[in-house]
Amino acid sequence: MNLLWWLLPIVLCCSLLFTWLLRRYALARSLIDIPNHRSSHSVPTPRGGGVAIVICFLLSLLFLFFAGFVDQSFFIAFAGGGAGIALLGFLDDHGHIPARWRLVGHFLASAWLLFWIGGLPTIYAFGVTLSLGWIGNFIGVVFLVWLLNLYNFMDGIDGIAAIEAIFVCLGGGLLYLVVGELSYIWPLLLLAASVFGFLYWNFPPARIFMGDAGSGFLGFVLAGLALQAAWVDSVLLWGWLILLAVFIVDATFTLLRRLLRGDKVYEAHRSHAYQYASRKYRSHRSVSLAVLTINVLWLLPLAVTVAIGYIDGALGFTISCLPLIGLAFLNKAGELETPGRF
Repeated sequence: MNLLWWLLPIVLCCSLLFTWLLRRYALARSLIDIPNHRSSHSVPTPRGGGVAIVICFLLSLLFLFFAGFVDQSFFIAFAGGGAGIALLGFLDDHGHIPARWRLVGHFLASAWLLFWIGGLPTIYAFGVTLSLGWIGNFIGVVFLVWLLNLYNFMDGIDGIAAIEAIFVCLGGGLLYLVVGELSYIWPLLLLAASVFGFLYWNFPPARIFMGDAGSGFLGFVLAGLALQAAWVDSVLLWGWLILLAVFIVDATFTLLRRLLRGDKVYEAHRSHAYQYASRKYRSHRSVSLAVLTINVLWLLPLAVTVAIGYIDGALGFTISCLPLIGLAFLNKAGELETPGRF
């Protein structure tokens, strides 16, 4: 156990180093995001730094597997599916893979992970027990694919995706602590350490962007960890959804509004609430830290309250989302972009 505590700073330092090396690689290969009318940044910036997160976490997971801290199914599910998603994102970062083929890859990786963790467990919502069988497994795959893409959509300003991932991992670890399941904490802490090293280079003003390889990988792994938590204790799934509520609400509200308007939702845009807010306040840092504040002061206490059984999980998630929907509306999530407006 003491060795695992030493592993955390080692992983963090490796992530710092790998991100620096990837920045040099991106500059040498001209893997640069050039600002355009769809961008939220104004300075050309190298991309692809999220590969450092992928490498550090997968190596950490390999160590946990051989040390006996995670079982074979967990390792195969997350290492296999996560590596596939990261590779797909890496190839897309270096060229362009049509959206339909990316989506096929997302569904295959999601089905792989869900198969190895045992499918979607029984869910309890509003006092009702839901054992959904193959329909539940289909819902689980769609959930994984949605959160994977959602995370990519929300990685649009400096620091926000990395800060969210660290918060969710540490918050998820606290939920395991609350229910007395400490053995499941280590993958979360090691993922947080992997992201923290990258965040040093991505904190506003960012010196490198995460890229599709990193954002897709994080969304996929966090969604998988949420489903895995439900097998440990069904109430934890709701706790994880509450922890992720800022991203879930902004991305879903924006998507639905654009769908209703008839937009091509696969086209790049900058109409998420957090993007409008970053332009309004002319600061990526302020918005990313505001998201962290909402997470810590609003969502974390609610998630803990659900985990200890004071509130029904589905009710707690609903309560967590209501003010966030209001914030999304006030910050123009999904609203048609017009020239000259923030």
